[in-house]
Amino acid sequence: MLDEALIAQLKTHFASLSSEFTLRIYGNDHPKAAELEAMLRDVAQVSDRIQVAKTPGRSGELMFEINRDGEPLGIRFLGIPGGHEFSSLVLAILNADGKGKLPDSSVVRQVQALKRPIHLRTFVSLSCTNCPDVVQALNQLTLASKDISHDFVDVALHQDEAKRLGIQGVPAVFEGDEMLHLGRAGLAELLEVITGRVGVSDTGATAVVSEVYDVAVLGGGPAGVSAAIYSARKGLKTALVAKRVGGQVNDTLGIENLISVPYTEGKDLSGALAGHLRGHEVDLFEHQNIVTVRPGKVNDVVLGNGDVVRGEQLIVATGAKWRTLGVQGESEYTGRGVAFCPHCDGPFFKGKRVAVIGGGNSGIEAAIDLAGICSDVTVFEFADALKADGVLLAKLDSLSNVTVILGARTTEVVGDGTKVTGIKWVDRATDEQRELLLDGIFVQIGLVPNSEVVKEVVALNRMGEIEVDSGGRTSTENIFAAGDVTDVPFKQIVISMGDGAKAALTAFDARMRRAS
Repeated sequence: MLDEALIAQLKTHFASLSSEFTLRIYGNDHPKAAELEAMLRDVAQVSDRIQVAKTPGRSGELMFEINRDGEPLGIRFLGIPGGHEFSSLVLAILNADGKGKLPDSSVVRQVQALKRPIHLRTFVSLSCTNCPDVVQALNQLTLASKDISHDFVDVALHQDEAKRLGIQGVPAVFEGDEMLHLGRAGLAELLEVITGRVGVSDTGATAVVSEVYDVAVLGGGPAGVSAAIYSARKGLKTALVAKRVGGQVNDTLGIENLISVPYTEGKDLSGALAGHLRGHEVDLFEHQNIVTVRPGKVNDVVLGNGDVVRGEQLIVATGAKWRTLGVQGESEYTGRGVAFCPHCDGPFFKGKRVAVIGGGNSGIEAAIDLAGICSDVTVFEFADALKADGVLLAKLDSLSNVTVILGARTTEVVGDGTKVTGIKWVDRATDEQRELLLDGIFVQIGLVPNSEVVKEVVALNRMGEIEVDSGGRTSTENIFAAGDVTDVPFKQIVISMGDGAKAALTAFDARMRRAS
């Protein structure tokens, strides 16, 4: 089932396993039982420390769990982890053996202080590019605490259950019948969801306060990584605090406008950023939520677990997040017809009618992708003209099942209590309210800056962006900013990289002037 090249890679990955692993299959009367067993036996053949065992299960069940040294880990796969999810199986084994990139001690402390056990199910599609991040993060948290258990559930093989729960988007994380999270997320966001759900015990442990760094960079995207590398190259003691290295780049598919790199993908670029960062003396605090910043002679960055990272200078490069419509019905029907990722959730709307809100590059790209799946696509744009690049507009014009409505202000997402049934909008030219019956709505209206943690510390413009001068200086001494969180126009990866370098050099120059 696995090709020779992949088997050779697995032999390398698993060559140094120190624990004994059993891939225990439950049930053998499912139509895909033989396919699952064949795949797992292919995995097991690469190491004498991995074996496959079969145990009677419920009729029609298709499931396996990972055991380490004879004990279940709490990680189960209800389906066949192929496609993008094959790496989730491989990493679960490696992580359980203490190998790979694991959560740091502060994350482990937090997850081990949960007030009660929690069993999570993540519903995924094997074509979803965001699903593996969620599955792998939750598997890591499961390995860190016996109070967490986690099931991977392939919606294609559990359509009745997905229909019962009203799932129309992935990845969807559930406890019981209640959805806790939908869509892309890293370990930090998921840990925040879990601790918010079950609470954290007061263990009496004191927060860890770091040593004082010359520079603390907030944010792990292109701007943040660039700022950290440039600071370290100047010989400054540097820390980088981030939810995940790569930031929003992790969620980007094709990248064709990074000069000198004709084509790359978000995962590859994020990996390259992480690799470059590892080549410099930068202390990385990853999987961390930043709660607030306390400015002073030394600036304190307070994390979600109570720990504090201290820096004489700060460079804020916290980026931006997807903007929501903020209209009635949007949050109620998110995951039940309202979606934000056409690549992940588009297949749920095959042959159906959908709308795309937004006429910029991301909106028109979404409309083009969805036109190949859906029966009808309607693009709603608030302005009087589409803002996407000409090459995208030319492609859009060639599609017969796409309609564009300009000057449209969305006012409500309409549903029947379980799913989306339509959308209401106002024609800005006539002030007339209209409604369109449809099955799904994809929101693609740009970004909101992640400036909340410094809103009381530095000056923001009316859009919530940090105001900076040409060197990245903010209104507060020794605090600098770079990238999409700032008021610098044109939010692009290549611009963010330059901004990060510029802010780091400006901060270094300020330090040298102060010392002279």
